Amino acid sequence: MNRKSLWIVAVAVLAVSAAAAVVWQRNQVYVRGYENVLGTSMELKVLASSDAVSKRAEAAVLAEIDRDAKILSGYDPQSEFSQWFRTRNEARTVSPKLFDVLNRFDLWRTRTNGALDASAESVSRVWKTAATAKRLPTDAEIAGAVSLVREQHWQLDYASHTATHLSSAPLVLNSFTKSYIVDRAASAGMAIPGVRGIIVNIGGDLVTRGQWTETVAITDPLANADNARPLTSINVANRAVATSGVYRRGFDINGTHYSHIVDPRTGRPTGHVLSATVTAPDAADAGALATAFCVMTPEQSEALAATVPGAEFMLVLADGSRIESHNWRALVKTPARSLMPSPVATLYAAEQGAWKSDMELTISLEIATQAGRANKPYLAVWVEDKDRFPVRTIAVWYMARESKYLADLKAWYRGDRLRNLAEGSEILGSISSATRGPGKYTLTWDGKDNAGKPVKAGTYTVYLEIAREHGTYQILKQDMDFSGTAKKVDLPGNVEMAGASLDYHRVGK
Repeated sequence: MNRKSLWIVAVAVLAVSAAAAVVWQRNQVYVRGYENVLGTSMELKVLASSDAVSKRAEAAVLAEIDRDAKILSGYDPQSEFSQWFRTRNEARTVSPKLFDVLNRFDLWRTRTNGALDASAESVSRVWKTAATAKRLPTDAEIAGAVSLVREQHWQLDYASHTATHLSSAPLVLNSFTKSYIVDRAASAGMAIPGVRGIIVNIGGDLVTRGQWTETVAITDPLANADNARPLTSINVANRAVATSGVYRRGFDINGTHYSHIVDPRTGRPTGHVLSATVTAPDAADAGALATAFCVMTPEQSEALAATVPGAEFMLVLADGSRIESHNWRALVKTPARSLMPSPVATLYAAEQGAWKSDMELTISLEIATQAGRANKPYLAVWVEDKDRFPVRTIAVWYMARESKYLADLKAWYRGDRLRNLAEGSEILGSISSATRGPGKYTLTWDGKDNAGKPVKAGTYTVYLEIAREHGTYQILKQDMDFSGTAKKVDLPGNVEMAGASLDYHRVGK
């Protein structure tokens, strides 16, 4: 090739690179939030060339979730799975997705030596019933549930693509099915022209696809408020992350909390592993391993993970210690920092040492259940002193690239000092955690102002303001004395917020 030809090629390469850079610069991240998706909350991030493209991707993601739920849900009596479950000893032709999921359950039941089983619901129901009666289940009840687990639940015929339901055990396709659906939803969104990257996060199980490396915060099971500092954070691209844990759901019996994750082989709730986070190329693998690792011993988990290509994990044990896979550290984001919102202005100079350092405020709130899937509302939670000075913004929810609608939070938005806390802030990383109930959130306040200094002891007003697109505007406020005496106040609900509580208490209590 002569010099002239080389020059032409070089110019062409530079032109293509420049054009690609311009296209990338035009891409934006569009964020959407939903409640009541597969029984929990959902966050969708789309890296797209325009808002119109992001909305087409959003529609594709939601449509795929709806299609898969109509096939695999154990809670919808009209789903394909539910209709098949009502048959007995009858070979039924089933859809490829249902056949695939049933087959995967067979494989994981074998690979985990029974730690992962679709009939774990048999054990869960025994514990739920006993908890309702405020007692522990009897040994006979547990033994009966375990005997159901040990039955053969179905038989698959690969040639005819049929599934025969055999057992009398209650079955729910949990464990990895949510991750399985998330994976397919992300693929559906990526198929839209103009989409460069996508993240689908449903209940803390997420999938990243495309030209995107996402920072994922891993919730600390010992400090799992939604605004708490994460345990660690990892960088992932074209992978799935799933977290299972005992810290958000379970059974409270006679003052003792029991995990909702049960060992189907023994009929007992687990507790030796507080949290298991797994990242893997395949989302269903990540979901299955995360659940199984909360049941198996750490040694068994490590051996099983080694058989899954690309799988890495972190376990948090009951004593707070961690066990990490060999290459987990290669994923950890450095330098480590909190992924929670950081104030961009110093608003208030408070005296050191006034707030009792062993006390904190826990704010529990529940977004009111809407009919079916609903957009996540705008919400602001903050604290003002007796002079109505906003000493601390605890949380602000809004859709990225739509900060102009923050004005709908009229009380919070009333001045530049507040508005600047959100406008221009970076897009936060995703969070992987144990699944929460839809609309249920917990926030904490450590008594520090927006400058990070303790406030004076005394009376403050806590505000919870909520606004919904095409919905209503609501605000709750409550005066609280933060002078060292524990107190809990329940706030009345409204059409947007089912209820909230303020619990001022000693740290760890």
